[in-house]
Amino acid sequence: MTALILDIITTAAILFAVSAGLLIILGVLKIVNFAHGGFLTIGGYSGLVVTELGLNPWFAYPAAAIAGVVLGAVVERFIIRPLYDRPLDAILATWGLGIIIGQLITIIFGREIQFVQTPITGATSLLGQTYSFYRLFLILAAALVAGGIAALLNATRLGLEARAVIMNEPLARGLGINSGYVRFVTFCIGAGLASLAGALITPLSSVDPNMGVPWLVNAFMLVLVSSVSLVGLATAAITLGGAQVLVSTYISPVIGGLTIVVLAALLLRIRPAGFGHG
Repeated sequence: MTALILDIITTAAILFAVSAGLLIILGVLKIVNFAHGGFLTIGGYSGLVVTELGLNPWFAYPAAAIAGVVLGAVVERFIIRPLYDRPLDAILATWGLGIIIGQLITIIFGREIQFVQTPITGATSLLGQTYSFYRLFLILAAALVAGGIAALLNATRLGLEARAVIMNEPLARGLGINSGYVRFVTFCIGAGLASLAGALITPLSSVDPNMGVPWLVNAFMLVLVSSVSLVGLATAAITLGGAQVLVSTYISPVIGGLTIVVLAALLLRIRPAGFGHG
């Protein structure tokens, strides 16, 4: 039972970290970034490059975040910004970008599955149960991501401006807020968080050019039911992620892989506001 509870908590932490970047981009830009899976993959391959260079595996995380921010800046400036007045085209552009990223990674690194070095190895005894140190570390990592986003939104001028843009962008512009700058920084941060999440999840599995696709689907559904709220996202991650773990454990891992999508769709059908208010 202890192992099951820990699996639920760590799975929720992973899902939250993977979805956070998608959440803040949707909240401010009102655009679903379907290149999110591509940014996750870039983060995973950043960890692979660090491993192949023989560097300390802890360098994978800042390397992934920087790669995501830099690519995010280029994407926002040259792909997303010209399409702000055409949101459907912007969504399609991010979808195509995700495919392009996957193909470029295939050309550079090949199609084979590869593995990265884990910065934390071994296991510890917790409540009489031996459990992976790294999975426990991911709980801390997700908490730091959540705390960082909350601090950014509530304790900085950028966060104040971002919240103003979220609530009423025309009024925010009328008050002198540079919404274009807010959008640019937000997209960069969201892309950086996505790449960081990609680096965080790769030690648990492997790296391949399509590794971000299944994560994108689950992240998209979690963000939809969260009502674009950090608290809602955390609630969705623990509830639907917990259901995924239970189904995978007691019924079938294959069916477990569909749990988040199916339950999220049912929830939105019954309660369109998801885990948000209203």
